[in-house]
Amino acid sequence: MEEKIIGKIAVSNRHLHLTEEVYNKLFDEPIRIKRPLNQIGEFASFQTVTLKTEKGEIPNVRLIGPLRKYNQVEISRSDAYLLGLNPPVRQSGDLEDSETITIIGPKGEVTLNDACIQAERHIHMNEKKAEELGLKNEDMVKLIVDNDKGGVMEAFVKVSSNGFFEIHIDKDDANCFLLQTGDEVVIEK
Repeated sequence: MEEKIIGKIAVSNRHLHLTEEVYNKLFDEPIRIKRPLNQIGEFASFQTVTLKTEKGEIPNVRLIGPLRKYNQVEISRSDAYLLGLNPPVRQSGDLEDSETITIIGPKGEVTLNDACIQAERHIHMNEKKAEELGLKNEDMVKLIVDNDKGGVMEAFVKVSSNGFFEIHIDKDDANCFLLQTGDEVVIEK
């Protein structure tokens, strides 16, 4: 009998990633680390923005560092309803034909086309962990949740050199399945 693969959940709240150019239009200060994230080299910054559309606003949205080569806003479906958007469910960096959104910082505001998505569920891991589990980048797996609102979700494998082994789902998924950061689920190939 094959041994069960157990993974820990990390619930991802709405957040954004910015380029240096856009960051400098929104903030007058250098990006500052509030706390490191499990993904090696990444951090939650002290900097927050307001997301704005014609239908609504969401304040205090955290910037995740370090700065990137592309701008990306990740929101949940519940956030999308509030903002009157219909962002596609995508992997990070897959922004073509995604939603337009305005970002307001203390220094100014920027409207970004093709920048807003709902993040696809994914499992971070490094190459060594992927080999150990017999998984490859982009593999689809099932997440088996065994609790009062249990069920099955699908997630894709995201292999990177800085990958810390954890499962990223958004707040809507977490609420639907009664999951919190640190809860464990079974990963089925």
